[in-house]
Amino acid sequence: MYFFCQHQKLNSVQMVEKISSKNLSETIRVKLYREKESREKECQPLHRMSSGLSSSRAKEILARDGPNALTPPPTTPEWVKFCKQLFGGFSMLLWIGAILCFLAYGIQAASEDEPANDNLYLGVVLSAVVIITGCFSYYQEAKSSKIMDSFKNLVPQQALVVRDGEKKSINAEEVVVGDLVEVKGGDRIPADLRIISAHGCKVDNSSLTGESEPQTRTPDFSNDNPLETRNIAFFSTNCVEGTARGVVINTGDRTVMGRIATLASSLEGGKTPIAIEIEHFIHIITGVAVFLGVSFFILSLILGYGWLEAVIFLIGIIVANVPEGLLATVTVCLTLTAKRMAKKNCLVKNLEAVETLGSTSTICSDKTGTLTQNRMTVAHMWFDNQIHEADTTENQSGTSFDRSSATWAALARVAGLCNRAVFLAEQGSVPILKRDVAGDASEAALLKCIELCCGSVAGMREKYFKVAEIPFNSTNKYQLSIHKNSTPGETKHLLVMKGAPERILDRCSTIMIQGKEQPLDDEMKDAFQNAYVELGGLGERVLGFCHFNLPDDQFPEGFAFDTEEVNFPTEKLCFIGLMSMIDPPRAAVPDAVGKCRSAGIKVIMVTGDHPITAKAIAKGVGIISEGNETVEDIAARLNVPVSEVNPRDAKACVVHGGELKDMTSEQLDDILKHHTEIVFARTSPQQKLIIVEGCQRQGAIVAVTGDGVNDSPALKKADIGVAMGIAGSDVSKQAADMILLDDNFASIVTGVEEGRLIFDNLKKSIAYTLTSNIPEISPFLLFIIANIPLPLGTVTILCIDLGTDMVPAISLAYEAAESDIMKRQPRNPKTDKLVNERLISIAYGQIGMMQATAGFFTYFVILAENGFLPMDLLGIRVLWDDKYVNDLEDSYGQQWTYERRKIVEFTCHTAFFASIVIVQWADLIICKTRRNSIIQQGMKNRILIFGLFEETALAAFLSYCPGMDVALRMYPLKPCWWFCAFPYSLLIFLYDEARRYILRRNPGGKTSTDSFSLYVPCLFFCVRVCVCESPHTPVNYGRWQGPVGFEPSTMSLLMPRSTHGAEQNLHVCRAQL
Repeated sequence: MYFFCQHQKLNSVQMVEKISSKNLSETIRVKLYREKESREKECQPLHRMSSGLSSSRAKEILARDGPNALTPPPTTPEWVKFCKQLFGGFSMLLWIGAILCFLAYGIQAASEDEPANDNLYLGVVLSAVVIITGCFSYYQEAKSSKIMDSFKNLVPQQALVVRDGEKKSINAEEVVVGDLVEVKGGDRIPADLRIISAHGCKVDNSSLTGESEPQTRTPDFSNDNPLETRNIAFFSTNCVEGTARGVVINTGDRTVMGRIATLASSLEGGKTPIAIEIEHFIHIITGVAVFLGVSFFILSLILGYGWLEAVIFLIGIIVANVPEGLLATVTVCLTLTAKRMAKKNCLVKNLEAVETLGSTSTICSDKTGTLTQNRMTVAHMWFDNQIHEADTTENQSGTSFDRSSATWAALARVAGLCNRAVFLAEQGSVPILKRDVAGDASEAALLKCIELCCGSVAGMREKYFKVAEIPFNSTNKYQLSIHKNSTPGETKHLLVMKGAPERILDRCSTIMIQGKEQPLDDEMKDAFQNAYVELGGLGERVLGFCHFNLPDDQFPEGFAFDTEEVNFPTEKLCFIGLMSMIDPPRAAVPDAVGKCRSAGIKVIMVTGDHPITAKAIAKGVGIISEGNETVEDIAARLNVPVSEVNPRDAKACVVHGGELKDMTSEQLDDILKHHTEIVFARTSPQQKLIIVEGCQRQGAIVAVTGDGVNDSPALKKADIGVAMGIAGSDVSKQAADMILLDDNFASIVTGVEEGRLIFDNLKKSIAYTLTSNIPEISPFLLFIIANIPLPLGTVTILCIDLGTDMVPAISLAYEAAESDIMKRQPRNPKTDKLVNERLISIAYGQIGMMQATAGFFTYFVILAENGFLPMDLLGIRVLWDDKYVNDLEDSYGQQWTYERRKIVEFTCHTAFFASIVIVQWADLIICKTRRNSIIQQGMKNRILIFGLFEETALAAFLSYCPGMDVALRMYPLKPCWWFCAFPYSLLIFLYDEARRYILRRNPGGKTSTDSFSLYVPCLFFCVRVCVCESPHTPVNYGRWQGPVGFEPSTMSLLMPRSTHGAEQNLHVCRAQL
């Protein structure tokens, strides 16, 4: 089913602003009542019936009207999406480069008899690159979209309907006109409803009218305007409190929301924070590329190059700088994260939420259902001034208590009547304790307990028919209902109430002991307090119960009870007893809390339970560590008043909601700042918002869990809101950024780890991609400034960026988490950027320089073996590139034709390319880990291992495949030339291992922030080792024989002068070292 989860509210309000309220209402009213007659025939009988539609009739209407779903708005055609991939961002730069190449080739073809095909080939390759990468990005985007679409089906909206006389929970898509639907606070209205009964029902119509105040809903018709009448509740609005029963009058596109949706166009979603950061980085790189390209273009013209050659330089610089494959890598990372989170019961509505969760420093968590199992079971009862252990075994063979007590009978009656939980239909054969229940966890526990001990609760409710009800809300903290009473000797109406024990006790003046009422004196209040503390100290949730027989003279049969303007007593009631329920902690929570503590994340419990209960659970799950004391614990240990204990002496703190209500912002900030383990008890959802704001004032990145409709402000205010998939209301799910499908706190910790992992892996991919920029750009720099033959061509750069580097860069997205990922402090989004100075320093200033050295070393080796020593190459570029010079002499007087020179030059391009591939082996391996040793991290990433083989195989294929000399100007290499870069690759590996070792030994030292300080000694070692140990064999082409000899200069150390001088040179190098 398609719901406008994120955009519909904005769209509706926007449309209401565009169209006057009067015109909109008139339009809707006309369309609504145009179908009135046919709808009335189906809806009218239900005012007199309570059994709802029959299943067969519902199927007929569903077949006629279709599913109760909004038709999705027009989507962007696939061909438009594909074109955006082809002509957006980097692609436009490459298209411009391709057009310039075709233009240059056209001019050359028009002005020269035999134009070179380089520009034509380059244009074709650039075009192919754009098309291939565009197709890949489109595929990944489509794949990611499918994953997100499938997420929508993971949490279908449910509706509680009455069919065939039984309550059934069905998919909201199956709701049909004429269905009898029940809604309660926290539910989203599943269709347009005509209200036939309501108890304190209020709805949030802000998605339709923009009104922020909840609107009352009653069966009474109050206004001709359908948007303002009280007896209609609209599809997709939210029930914020109370209960209501209504008849469905419109579904799907025929609802008021559906009609507005047909007029409104969906708004485009904003860019994610991580996408903005990546885009910002891309813009910087693009700007640098264009700046350098233009600078080289102008410099080339100044140095005497033709404008066509200068254009080629410009294109080469742009291509060398722009990481063409980065966006595809990012898309793969996000897609992999979405898959992993889906498998771990985390529904990520916004992918950026995962990365935000990775930087979370504070988690404000609910207790019930998140830290605990949300399987409440009645454990103890207090009545007749005694604590009794409940028997919840199926066969009632457990611990028994005195069921003959009149007080127990009264307590069971209140627990069964003041309870809206019901067993779902068709569960007669299912054991009571395993039956599914429609209702919250506490009421379900009470229902099962009374059903086990006293028999059918449904029969009890039929005997005591409900005539009025005030649902539980967070303000009153009690639930009240009034029932007809046919018990002999009692009045005709019975008022029953349950809620927070202290609130219930405050409303009572008497207490029942052994079935008789007696005054509630101080002695009984002390007994109540002792029992309350004892049960709460067990980590159990305690509820108080009371009743009152309404006098017949004041409340005769048929009396109209008003729950809005209360016209019956709610004080001076009779207290009956307590019932406590245990909700055991989830098994994985203590370990998850421990991981959060290791990761520098503060976990704060925020619950509506009593402080004693909250404290017991907090200790059970590790939020309050063993040995850490609260102020109350210190006072009890020292036997002094609490007021005499310095609050800062206590590491743990339990704050009551009543205290929080009277606190100033400064006092709350002081608690959050000076206590590491905090529990907020007896808090309201409004106070949760205050707590979130207080944490954010401390500079924390806050994640908040919530399941109620009133949690939505806190969920929206938090940096990331996390809703519960099972117990959570539709409103909380809509407001949240992430939904825990298993309601398990441990899943939040999984999300934190995934958030940190995706950030780390993106950093690794970017570092790997950027490193090869230096060996790609530096050949052009030396070519223009030193006037040497071009060491690396533009086509070979493309082969690196979009051939050999692509798969390895993507493979880093599959890299597993490092061992310290949940042991380091949360990152600061303001200072710890995706691309920072340290990453640039390592990628460009250190590893990139070593790679460039390896490439130039191979380049000079090949030219020296062909007779051109390094010093003789300076300034030779003009003659070298002149096709009319066919007698250019090398260092030994051998003459070279233009064609032979170009073959050597293109061979150098191929060798430089192969050298980059070889040093990128080490770069890829060292990028696997930030601080851990490679030995510790291991080589378990099979995709990365495949990437190593893939780039090597591709490099060999481009070098040795027949025809590549014509297509890409790439020539076969002698096997020994491949080994020229091996020492540099090994050096990069050893250098980074040493760097990480120093970082691990000195985590707060200078090297942790200034990695460049290690570069100078390593560079010296790099030159010495690579110059003297790199194997190379001089080539004798039969044309010349250089003299045996050696001059120990820096450049001559690099190149032996003859076949017989290699071994001698190696001995000299070793002697000098």
